[in-house]
Formats: sequence, C-alpha cells, structure tokens
Amino acid sequence: MTAKHVLVRHALAAAITTSLAIGLAPAAIAQEAATATDDTVTSSDAKTLDTLMVTAQRKIENAQEVPMSITAINTESLDVLGSNGGDVRVLSGRVPSLNIESSFGRAFPRFYIRGYGNTDFRLNTSQPVSLVYDDVVQENPILKGFPIFDLAQVEVLRGPQGSLFGRNSPAGVVKFDSVRPSQELSGYGKLGYGSDDMINFEGAVGGGLSDRWSARASAMFQRRDDWVENTYPGPNDGFEGYDESAARVQFLYEGDGFEALLNAHARHLNGTARLFRANIFKPGSNDLVDGFDEDKVALDGLNHSELDSRGASARLRWELGSYTLHSITGYESVETYSRGDIDGGYGASFLPDSGPGVIPFASETADGIPDHSQWTQEFRIESNTGTAFDWQAGLFYFKEDYDVESFSYDSLAGGAQDGYERVRQTNDSWALFAAGTWQVSDRFELRGGMRYTVDEKELTVEEYWNTGFVPCVLEGKCTLDQLAALEPDGDLSASPEDKKFSWDLSGTYALSEDVNLYARIATGYRGSSIQAAGAFNAKSVAEPETSTAFDIGIKADLWDRRARLNASVFYYEVKDQQLTAVGGSSNANILLNADKSVGKGFEVDFQAWLTDNLMLSLGSSYNDTEIKDDDLAVSVCAACTVTDPMVGGKAMIDGNPLPQAPKWSHNLTARWGLPMDNGGEFYVLTDWSYRSELNYFLYESKEFTGKSLVEGGLRVGYNWDYGRYDVALFGRNILDEVQAVGGIDFNNLTGFINEPRVVGVEFKASF
Repeated sequence: MTAKHVLVRHALAAAITTSLAIGLAPAAIAQEAATATDDTVTSSDAKTLDTLMVTAQRKIENAQEVPMSITAINTESLDVLGSNGGDVRVLSGRVPSLNIESSFGRAFPRFYIRGYGNTDFRLNTSQPVSLVYDDVVQENPILKGFPIFDLAQVEVLRGPQGSLFGRNSPAGVVKFDSVRPSQELSGYGKLGYGSDDMINFEGAVGGGLSDRWSARASAMFQRRDDWVENTYPGPNDGFEGYDESAARVQFLYEGDGFEALLNAHARHLNGTARLFRANIFKPGSNDLVDGFDEDKVALDGLNHSELDSRGASARLRWELGSYTLHSITGYESVETYSRGDIDGGYGASFLPDSGPGVIPFASETADGIPDHSQWTQEFRIESNTGTAFDWQAGLFYFKEDYDVESFSYDSLAGGAQDGYERVRQTNDSWALFAAGTWQVSDRFELRGGMRYTVDEKELTVEEYWNTGFVPCVLEGKCTLDQLAALEPDGDLSASPEDKKFSWDLSGTYALSEDVNLYARIATGYRGSSIQAAGAFNAKSVAEPETSTAFDIGIKADLWDRRARLNASVFYYEVKDQQLTAVGGSSNANILLNADKSVGKGFEVDFQAWLTDNLMLSLGSSYNDTEIKDDDLAVSVCAACTVTDPMVGGKAMIDGNPLPQAPKWSHNLTARWGLPMDNGGEFYVLTDWSYRSELNYFLYESKEFTGKSLVEGGLRVGYNWDYGRYDVALFGRNILDEVQAVGGIDFNNLTGFINEPRVVGVEFKASF
C-alpha cells in the first residue's frame, strides 16, 4: 500500500472521530437559534427526523423510549450499501460495535457485537450473536447469510437478550424485518450494473386480494464474473464470481380480532468459495508482499460453493380484549457444499515446483450439509390493560437435526478424495419466559424479564475414513473404529444438557420530554458446543458460557427534533467463554473455555438535518476486550512471528483481546439534496466506515494482525415524480483499499482480502 493510501486512511479516520464532536455543535447552536427566533420561525418550517419505531422488546415502540443500545438501518441505507451486489457483510462497521466477517465468503457470515463473537468455521457451530429474520431465529450459521432485499428495517440490539430472544444471544441480536403486505397496491423494481459485469436486481409487488387478504411477492438476483485470474493450469480458470437468487412470498389475513401472516422463502447460491492466497504477508509484518496483485492467484485445487435453503413461517395473532395471543411457527432447511484450496497455492515444497512462496504440503478440503431441518414454535401472550403495568409471557420450543460432511482431497493427485467424515447433530431446547413494564411515575419506568431454558445437544460421528497424515495410515486406511481408538475415552459422541436462567432489569428516567436516561443490567448464555474428533484432533466439548452486561445511556431529541443523539457506556463479563483454537502448526480445531473475558467501551449514534438539504449521520464505538485466563495456551502458526509468551510450544493468551474485535469503529453518512420545481431532486450521498486493527486468532502475531480498514461509498443521482423514479451512479470501496481481512495459520502466511472497488449505474422505480 502506498504512503498516500495510508495517509488518506488515517486522516479520514481522524476526521470521522472529530466529526462526532463537531457535528454536535451546529445542532446545539441551531437549537438555541430556533428558540431565539421562535416568533418568526416555527418548527413546521424545517425538516425533522421521523420517529424511529423498533420491535426490540417484541412490540412496536419508539426507539427513544427503549432502555437499550439500539441502531436501526432503514430501507434507503440498505439500498445504498447493497448497490454493489454485496451480501449481509455490507452491514459490517455501518453501525457502532458491529463487525461481520467470513472465511466462507457469502455463505457463512460470522457476527460480532462489542467485540464478542465466535471465529469457529465449522458448520455445526453456534454464535453468541443471534440473527432473527421475520421473528424466526436463524440458528445454523449458513442460515444467517440469507440475502438482504425488500426489508422494512434492520435492528442491531447490543448486549445480552436472554429474556425475550433466549439462548445464543449473550452478545446481542441482529433483527431483520421484511416489508409486510398491505391492501394498498405497491412495489418497486431495481436494476444495477457495474464492474466485472455485476448485475443486481430486486423487485417486489403487493396489494389487496380481497377485503381480508393481501399479499406481497419479492425477489432478487445478483451475479458477478470472476475478477481474479488463475495463472496456474488448475481446475478453475478464475475466482470470486457468483450468481445468487432469492425469493419471498407473503400472505396476510386481517380478520376481526385475528391476523395471520404467512411467509415462504428460498435461496440459491452458486459460485466460488472464499479465495485463500498463499504467503501474502511479508514475514515479520502484516504488510502485503511486494508486488501483490489482487487480480491474480496460482492455485492447483478446486474452489466451488453451492447453497440452497428454504423456509416458511406462520405468525398468528388473536386480540382477546385486554390481551393479545401470538403464535409463531417456523421451519428452515439448508443444503450446502463448499470446497477450497486451503494452502492457497500449488504444489508442495518436497516437489520440484510449488508456490507462491513456501507450500509445506498441499491442503484441499470441503464441508457440506446434505440434510438439515429446524423447527421453532413460540406462544406468547401480552397484556394491553392501559394501566401502569403491562406484561408478556410465553413458551418457546426449538428442534434442529442435521448432518455435516467433511472431505479432504489430494491436489497433487488431481483432486482425488482421501478423507471423509460425517457427523449428525441434534439440538432440542425449550424455554419459559416473562417480561413486564411498570410505569412507576410520569418520569420513571422499570422493565424486567426472565427466562428459563433447557437445552439438549447430541453429536455422533456416523462415518469416518482417511488415508492421509494420521497414525493409522500405516495400516492402510483409517476407519471409524480406529478413530475411536485414538479418542481418550474411546467415545465419538457427546450429549451435553444445559439448564440456564437468564434475566434483565432496566430503568428509564425522563429528564424532559425529549431526553431520557437509562440503565440496564442483563444476562445471557450460549449453550454447549461440540467439536467432533478428526484426523488432527480429538473430540472437544465446550461448556456453556454466560454473560452479564451493564449499560448506562442517554437518548435525546435535539433542535426541535431536527437532530437525535443516542449514547451509551457499557461493561460486560463472559464466564467460561467458548473459544476456538483453529489451525496452528498441528492444524487443530479445538474448543476451549476461558475462565473469563471482559469488555468495556461506549457507542454513539447521531443524526441531524444540518440544513433542510443536508442530512448527516455519525456513529462511533470503542470496544476494549480482554481474555482473562492465566493458564490458557493455544497452538500457533507454523511460519508467523508470535509475540505472546510461549510455554511448551504454545502461546499464553491471557490478556489478549478477543479475535475479530477492533477497538475503534466509526461510520459517517452525508446526504445533500437539491429539490427541483418539477418534484424531482438531484442528490449526492457518501458513506464511510473505519475500523482499527484487530487480531485474526486467539494468539497475537505480527503477520496475523489485521490492519485498520477504511471503506467508502459515493452515490450521485436524480429522482423525479416525488421519488417514484431514481437513477444514480455509484461506487463502493471508492478508495480501492486492498487489505487482508483474515488468515489461515497452520501452513504458511495465507490470507484473504476485502471486496474490490465496484462502480456502476442503478435505476429504481417504485409505485
């Protein structure tokens, strides 16, 4: 990277940070000015911010009255962020304390809130950030990648959500809500074209079918050509291309005291998996090697990814006088297969030809889910008494059953399969929960909730064989029985059962009509996890982790509601946090429990109409995380420069930050519009995100410390007929930042990079 790029990146980061303070000044000054000129200027003469409604507490409320750190992303912002055909990872860094990354590309996103997440790449893993799509939890990590289209809003709920959302949400929840059907005929169509023959299409249409029934159908299609050339005569000529499609159909019945919202959806993805690049780091630093060319690689292995998912839900509601009964039934299923050249190059060091750099041995693997089903059922009743106290309570049931397949291949023998494992995992869980709101006085409100959960999980190795680098290779072929003989207890199955109680308590005090103070304490937990035994490691089971978080915050409407400020400070502790020690020179994948980890920091969200034509949004967060376990040691990379203390060939990680947890993140969006007399508008919109450096793994090393990253977007457009039609030129990653965002640590200095710059044009018509 040039010195110019470095200067621009750090200057922009500083600018975004200082803008948080600078941006508040005009709002405060303007508020004073509005007061001073109240006789001549009324609030109705100026633009104001719309009231932000959220469903963070399972009911529709003004976000300014919910005692929780929340950020919502609206439809226009989602359109802008996804204009390059990006997947759910485009949300990363676009709200405070949210990071999303993946070593599987578009198929398997990993979410982190306040630095708290899970780097495990196995298909039977769980995450401490729960994703809820149209009120149905998406538990399997592949389900969490469902595309973003025809959404009304995305809400990011920071901190444990163990009462109303349940297990596996100790870090928070990301909540997606589709546009609902209505009696009014409405819809849109959007078509974009950009770099590398990128095509991005979305469309939706809906309206009334009868006096009682309405429907809405929506679909998307995205594709991009391969933009990375394979210079080695391998099975792939190019990489990073894909085509993806998804569709959703909804039917809404509105009767007298009864409502039914039915939903069916599906997804298909075909393309290349995450592209690993061998030896892209300079030894002893995290700089990319001299002459690094993001448009070229040399791989001898196959890279391919395919995915199909489908699901349906029924959300029913009965109005029973002062009470409302809800029933939410959900079904999800996914099939996927992803194969990649893990060593990131060709050949091996013991052969006449290999590269780029040193390739100690070839590694090509694949993972898949051939069979999967998830059923969920919730019954919830809430009161609507109109008194000072209201409550809700319910019962939740979750059942998941699926197989995971793992394959290994010999790239040096034309990709012949040399290993296979099939495991089956089942998960049954049920919970009872209740929550209440008490309006103690005109200014003070208390909220509290509790949940009791029983969680049962079982994993069994159903088939295993390997002819590779394992002790029983001398006998010709490793079998399931031989694998069991390598297990310390000789048992390849595990069946942990957890019973957990979680709760939260919060209070809100209204300083004025426009300013609320709140405090919240909340707990959450993630159920036990199981790692099957394999060629390079024994079975491992991680005990459940529990989190406790403390938040204090302020929510304020300023400048006669032309500006909004939300800010919070927090501290959390995670007891027995589940960590995954991946890779290392032994190529292990082992589950561990740390005694404790802690995190502290703050979040700030600010939006304002600085003028009637200029809207500014700013977000900032600071997340200081630390692993606390004096005795915890993990395997380290074969070729990198480890900076942690070493004992017995392993790194002591006490005091290290959590992986994929940047301390600082900032985002900025500015939109300027020039109205036209004919009901049209010319506008310019720019958005930027910054995150500071982070660790890829549990141990610290010079090479596998990700550099800070700045990415920006620009959109110049014209809309007419009062916004019904819009045409725009756009650019994503307009600085063309090229940075490593992850690594593979067991073999060589292998990494993968961020998405390339994309420029294009887009047209949208709404009705």
